[in-house]
Amino acid sequence: MIQLTKENFYRIRAKFRLKKPWDSFVIFFLTVIITIPSFIVIHQNIIDPQWYFSLDRILLFILVFIVVYCVLYALRTISIICLGIYLLMLIYGSLFGNFNFNSVFDDYNSMLYTMNNNPFPQDIIVAKLLPFPNKSEILRAIEYENPKVRNFAIMATTRHFKYIRGYSDYRTLIQCFAVFKEINSRWNYVNDPKYGDYIATAHESLLYFSGDCDDHSILMAACVRSIGGTPRLIHTKGHIYPEILIGDKGDLETVNFLIKNILFPDESRGKTLNYHIDEHGQIWLNLDYTAKYPGGPFMFEEILGALTLE
Repeated sequence: MIQLTKENFYRIRAKFRLKKPWDSFVIFFLTVIITIPSFIVIHQNIIDPQWYFSLDRILLFILVFIVVYCVLYALRTISIICLGIYLLMLIYGSLFGNFNFNSVFDDYNSMLYTMNNNPFPQDIIVAKLLPFPNKSEILRAIEYENPKVRNFAIMATTRHFKYIRGYSDYRTLIQCFAVFKEINSRWNYVNDPKYGDYIATAHESLLYFSGDCDDHSILMAACVRSIGGTPRLIHTKGHIYPEILIGDKGDLETVNFLIKNILFPDESRGKTLNYHIDEHGQIWLNLDYTAKYPGGPFMFEEILGALTLE
């Protein structure tokens, strides 16, 4: 009985094994895909001896490649079966779902970029639990259902990033970034009256795109909310600014790539994407009037309160 089982096993394995040289070609392809991100991770976590011509990094890449190739070749039957199943799933997703070959390429590209250009998580420092200033007035002023506010937001989506292809899961975020670009390119900072706070409504700020930080935050939050985004307002010492929810760390990879390579390449060149992580592990990007791109530097690190618009 045991002998029969072994014969069946070898017979099944023979059916799934690719003939030479195709098995080596498939293993080589998988090795390249796995080696690149593995090399990036190892490269970033070991000391750089600074050899001439980066010879140490070249040797490291070769070593990682050899190790991955040997492991995959030793398990080549299982590796090829798993690859075949994955390709079938992609074909099914291309025909009947949303996840296709382009999605895989975009995700892999975003992962590699983020590994090599890490966004920077900003620690949240809550000094005290303070009431959000002018909370009721601000909530009333965020008129996301006002037709003028929504029409402006829609106009911004037709002016910026309208022809970005792919990234269907991030269409709403891309459109919210279009709103950010339109508002921040036109915003004129004007102080409140000398005594007291003046809370401008969102549609009022649309007249001249002028006001202080809370007026800007109100307009940004209203426009983002009007087209399906999730904004929140952050209160720091003497300042209020808006943020937008982008999702989890998996979404951060794609958003980081989009902002720095497709949507805001000039504004973000050589700079870091900054973000906050809330108590639920969700990631928020800065949309302040001082930021030239979503996720730009924060004016103040200390956070005294947050007002989220679900």
